[in-house]
Amino acid sequence: MSQDNQDNLLIQLQDVCKIFEEEDGTQNQVLSHIQLDVRKNTFVTLLGPSGCGKTTMLRIIGGFETPTSGKVLFEGNDLAGTPPYKRPLNTVFQRYALFPHLNVAENIAFGLKIRKLPKAEIQEKVKRALHLVNMDGYDRRRISQLSGGQQQRVAIARAIVNEPKLLLLDEPLGALDLKLRQEMQLELKRMQKRLGITFIYVTHDQEEALTMSDMIVVMNDGVIQQIGTPEDIYNEPVNAFVADFIGESNIINTAVMNRDKLVTFLGRTWECADVGFGENAPVDVIIRPEDVILDQPREDKLCGEVTAIIFKGVHYEMQVSAGGFNWLVHSTSMWEPGTPVSLDVIPFNIQVMAKSPYSDLQFRRREEDEYEEV
Repeated sequence: MSQDNQDNLLIQLQDVCKIFEEEDGTQNQVLSHIQLDVRKNTFVTLLGPSGCGKTTMLRIIGGFETPTSGKVLFEGNDLAGTPPYKRPLNTVFQRYALFPHLNVAENIAFGLKIRKLPKAEIQEKVKRALHLVNMDGYDRRRISQLSGGQQQRVAIARAIVNEPKLLLLDEPLGALDLKLRQEMQLELKRMQKRLGITFIYVTHDQEEALTMSDMIVVMNDGVIQQIGTPEDIYNEPVNAFVADFIGESNIINTAVMNRDKLVTFLGRTWECADVGFGENAPVDVIIRPEDVILDQPREDKLCGEVTAIIFKGVHYEMQVSAGGFNWLVHSTSMWEPGTPVSLDVIPFNIQVMAKSPYSDLQFRRREEDEYEEV
């Protein structure tokens, strides 16, 4: 790594493992050999299902948990033995932990008063923090008078008032309703750029991760599955788990790569853009629903029948039975259930992946009774 890249690193997790011992004496490994570099002034999201280890990783960075093995470096310095209050970071939890007996300004100033800063300096820092979270003039409000979104902003203001180099956020939008959560996603991203500090954000919400992140770390079973930009994660998943967890996918685990740029699945041979898998190699094929093209039945295409449809607002979501596989298709054109159709996919949109431990998992579509004919 070049010196410039090294200097740009804020947090490094080096071979971090975490094992919890259960009451019966058994050991539960929740993190396994984690390697992660986080650069300065980036929005990084730890994404995965419940129990995947993402919150434990955040707590280790924050100093609330100690790794069983491995190192956590902050700007090259080992944080081992450094308590949370001495680390140059702050944490915002899902439950904001605001003091109900203090007003907004007093909540934000709490940590500054502990540090015994001059009163005038405290007032100036609180005023600036309120401005950064778009809450000018709210300094005398009681916490009980604030909406959920406003309380979340106060929690962030309290975290940033100390000017940390790193802000950890553990599902802070989980308690908000959908519309407010979507508004706050965009606000958090704008805030991170304004502040010029690094955010590490934990969520299980794929849309949230895709909306806000510069880099996404997809986790499962205590292991990092893939690290990349939102575009990389969505368009080039490395295995069937990532493809299924990020967005919706048609995952075909019975494909064979005949040779470069030619793959066989569901009884037909398809041109694709992938190379380097060898000849006659078992592979997984991933096709996003929006990349499936429906047309009138043709002998030279894979043919089937529309079995169900729902209207999603911007597109129709259809189930199509073809080649012994239940396809999920998104299209702006409506095809009535019972209509014979052909399916096609341009070569670039057929994603071929090597077999992985997740290849044989059963990725089940929603039950057909959720769909209504229109």
